[in-house]
Amino acid sequence: MTTPLLTVHPEIPPLSFHIPDGFFSLPLAETAEERASLSDSFVRELYSRGDDSLWSPAAPYYAALAEQLASTGLSYSAIGLFSTDEGGVAQCAFTVAAVETDQTSPDIAANGILAVLSSDPRRDARWMDLPCGPAVSCVTLREITLSPEITADGSEKELLTGQIQVHVPFPNAPYTAVFTLDTASTEYWGEFCDTITAILRTVSFDVTETAQPSEPA
Repeated sequence: MTTPLLTVHPEIPPLSFHIPDGFFSLPLAETAEERASLSDSFVRELYSRGDDSLWSPAAPYYAALAEQLASTGLSYSAIGLFSTDEGGVAQCAFTVAAVETDQTSPDIAANGILAVLSSDPRRDARWMDLPCGPAVSCVTLREITLSPEITADGSEKELLTGQIQVHVPFPNAPYTAVFTLDTASTEYWGEFCDTITAILRTVSFDVTETAQPSEPA
């Protein structure tokens, strides 16, 4: 289990949270040199059974991906890979971003977010009470069409994808942390819901807590 500490901007207070095993953090960093170094470590961990023939071309790809993700305002990004009982792999993408708002009260901010998200009938928006304060979850399920060129049997197919997004207002600061989990492995939807709930219960806006991280409740 790792504990990312995010400081996205000098004016934005840092936050921390625990990431369970199975997540591989993408090498988001400010400089190209840092991204290159982190990308090399990332691919060796992600493809632990590979060798230089795989790691060498993969590292620049993930370095470029990290640069692109960081430019969109993301503070943290990871790939989740989990073995299934059937011998396969369930995958998800997990990101965290800080979004500026016009409220310093977490309750007022959360109520406003809930009102906006609830206005779309395609979204399942709900209030959450986390140890760190109020939050709003939003679940969206979508079907996307896969073209014949990328399917195994050459026929058009429908793929169900799911997104869990949770907005957590900063205490006494005009920002909201946005945690997003996307997956096409919807047959394991319950497990992914449990995973992001466990992560959210460890969110802390007190950086002193990161010195001795506690286990999720």
